[in-house]
Amino acid sequence: MNGQQVLYLIVCFIAVEFVFEKILSWLNLKTWKQPLPDAVKDLYEEKKYREAEEYAKVNFRFSLVSSVFSLIVSLVFLITGGFAWVDAWAQTVSSSYIVQPLLFFAVLSLASGIIGLPFEFYNTFVIEEKFGFNKTTIRTFVTDKLKGVVLGAVIGGGLLALLAFLFHLLGSYFWLAAWGVVAAFSIFMAMFYTSILLPIFNKLTPLQDGKLRNSIEQYASKVQFSLTNILVMDGSKRSAKANAFFSGLGSKKSIVLYDTLVSDMTTEEITAVLAHEVGHYKRKHILQGMALSVLQMGLMFFLFGLLSSSQILAQALGASQINFHLALVAFSLLYSPVSTVIGILFNAFSRKNEYEADAYARATYAAEPLITALKKMSVKHLSNLQPHPWYVVVNYSHPTLLQRMNALTTNQ
Repeated sequence: MNGQQVLYLIVCFIAVEFVFEKILSWLNLKTWKQPLPDAVKDLYEEKKYREAEEYAKVNFRFSLVSSVFSLIVSLVFLITGGFAWVDAWAQTVSSSYIVQPLLFFAVLSLASGIIGLPFEFYNTFVIEEKFGFNKTTIRTFVTDKLKGVVLGAVIGGGLLALLAFLFHLLGSYFWLAAWGVVAAFSIFMAMFYTSILLPIFNKLTPLQDGKLRNSIEQYASKVQFSLTNILVMDGSKRSAKANAFFSGLGSKKSIVLYDTLVSDMTTEEITAVLAHEVGHYKRKHILQGMALSVLQMGLMFFLFGLLSSSQILAQALGASQINFHLALVAFSLLYSPVSTVIGILFNAFSRKNEYEADAYARATYAAEPLITALKKMSVKHLSNLQPHPWYVVVNYSHPTLLQRMNALTTNQ
């Protein structure tokens, strides 16, 4: 196989993935016309349901326009040798094998950010605003972008520089070292995300003493769950949507509640949501997910190690000589189908874990407040109550509301 054939293969992968995603999205949109099952037919008021359907349609059209534009730009850049041009420019600026990939990806990230900025702005300040979700100000939007750029440069740039160094130092053993470095970084971030990164963007405050804190602490004591922090995050600073999540490993465990969740739900509902999160920890889902993620990284770096020295990859991108950053781009494009399959498998694993966490919450607390909490979140987020089964298989990390309600109310 020569470079031209590899280029055709990459273009084919990109096109097929695009068509596949849009067909699934179109099928999912069509489900809004189906009559709702009895269990949830009264969940939405008629006006609210029509609003949810319109929200889905608007997002589908917006996604179609933005993704078609992105597809065209990506294919033109790829076919005309844009990657090779940026690589040649980086080589004229510096001869360092560490500086070159930093310059290369800085240009690509900057271009991608500029191209995507109008779409992100429209999505936030037009679509999300229209349907009452957006709470972001222009100032917060700009500040978030600047913080993201700085963090990307410091953390992403530092990690990239280290990987480039290891690539040139270790040769065929690079994949093992890269695997270890990225796995260690991922574990570190899983442990300290709430204490290091999250406060850069959001304000975290301890949950105040009162009925809710007492209920959570009593439940945690009952199931012998040592809780380091119960934190409330100012999610309402950006969105009206509500959520909660568990963060940390070992002794660094924290529960983070969106302030929108605290204001919209009862004490029993929030405690039930927390019981679900505790269920993930008790059933070792976090450790299992981390282990699978590390194994997936190992597979990815192993395959990259096999292909990274091939000049065919450079030729596919319009260059004559392979290097670390060109090999990384070409491999990521070729790896896309594998990534899609792994993503589907990971989603199936995640949905299984969600059922188990729900069952744990039911067994150690109660099913009914969890069900009412899930219903409230579905309505508040204008969720599709019966998404297309294929769309669920490919895209959903959680079972649908109906599936979770059914599992929570049967076999008790």
